[in-house]
Amino acid sequence: MNYENNKVSDINIAYIGGGSRGWAWTFMTDLSMDDSLSGTIRLYDIDESAAKNNEIIGSKLTDRGDTKGKWNYVTSPSLKDALTGCDFVVISILPGTFDEMNSDVHLPERLGIYQSVGDTAGPGGMIRALRTIPMFVTIAEAVREYSPQAWVINYTNPMSLCVKTLYHVFPQIKAFGCCHEVFGTQKVLKGICQQTFGFENVDRRDIHVNVLGINHFTWFDQASYKGIDLFPVYRNYIDAHYEEGYSEPDKNWANNTFECAHRVKFDLFRRYGLIAAAGDRHLAEFMPGSDYLKDPETVKGWKFGLTTVDWRKQDLKNRLAKSHRLVSGEEEIELKPSGEEGILLIKSLCGLERTISNVNIPNSCLQIPNLPAEAVVETNAVFSRDSIKPAVAGAIPENVLELIKPHVANHERILEAALTFDRSLVYEAFLNDPLVTGRGTEEEIKKLADDMIGNTAAYLPDAWKVVTK
Repeated sequence: MNYENNKVSDINIAYIGGGSRGWAWTFMTDLSMDDSLSGTIRLYDIDESAAKNNEIIGSKLTDRGDTKGKWNYVTSPSLKDALTGCDFVVISILPGTFDEMNSDVHLPERLGIYQSVGDTAGPGGMIRALRTIPMFVTIAEAVREYSPQAWVINYTNPMSLCVKTLYHVFPQIKAFGCCHEVFGTQKVLKGICQQTFGFENVDRRDIHVNVLGINHFTWFDQASYKGIDLFPVYRNYIDAHYEEGYSEPDKNWANNTFECAHRVKFDLFRRYGLIAAAGDRHLAEFMPGSDYLKDPETVKGWKFGLTTVDWRKQDLKNRLAKSHRLVSGEEEIELKPSGEEGILLIKSLCGLERTISNVNIPNSCLQIPNLPAEAVVETNAVFSRDSIKPAVAGAIPENVLELIKPHVANHERILEAALTFDRSLVYEAFLNDPLVTGRGTEEEIKKLADDMIGNTAAYLPDAWKVVTK
């Protein structure tokens, strides 16, 4: 990389999942709006035609007169070609198709197990992990061989197990997971702050928080804005607005499958005393099934939604149509900041910034001292030139720790199951999951696991196809 005038050029970024119709466009747009970085984006995808389309879309961004960040986009035919000599690796893949995800999300409903996302916790998250982990083994081995010094940024879910796999295969890897859920909760606190005090234009980044937990089940035990302790402010707001919840003026949970009224957060605060820092759709899946996901009517009462796979399939059709328009020139990407921090973190690792942000990495520095060192945890960290220094977040209070421990234990079970093809560990994980507990007999739950594994067998090693009774 070349450094000059507070800019860095000749950066090589390998984008694995380079045919993405979501994150890739976001990433390219953010890059195009920043003139401090430039270089080459190598797009690798098992669907090479999709990567080729993004090469065209990215090149059009570079050619536009209203973009400042100029990048050379190329499609790489192999992981070796994409990774060799790269400085950064971005991983954003869809493990399998929405047909497999349909089984992940909806097959458990036969036992009354409802899932609002199905990509992290619960039966859906665990089966998704079984097909994702072998892919991440391959990626980690390729990074170790072709770009061992590169920084690896993961956006793929299940986040904790993806990052855990990278470090299991290549312990010296410089990898971390990025997630925007914390930002969403900072925005809630920002809005409550503005409403309470009449402040205007509060910057989400000025809501200072201590982050601790695991991905999508993250918590704040401190939150402040310019010296104001936001915990009593949050408590008072909840007391006044518990039933209706909180919504941004331009958003409505009933009209968007990803929105919520944050009532689950409010309830968790009343019950446990910490601010739960993820979207309600994610938080609900880590709790017992009788709490927030008992049935669709219960979900509706808590003012969030079940994101169906039919909705995702229709959304994909819309994105494919948009890809066609962008490639043909019928439509241009809107130059609008995404609010994501991926580009900021790259700039920090290049030495152009110094940033504190939430990150998913192993607990090897005991950032959270009452979780195992091998657990992948989410805390704040300081990003600076070629360095990530995790913050010591402190211990998780015992009542919240008891909620997190079953999921940390299941991360261990599912990783080992994926690497050894051990069905009994999958059964144990299902039986240990709070969403599943009490939702069927042991035999029914094991049969559910077998059927879900069968439905994703095309993306699993052959050893999974043998069922021993």
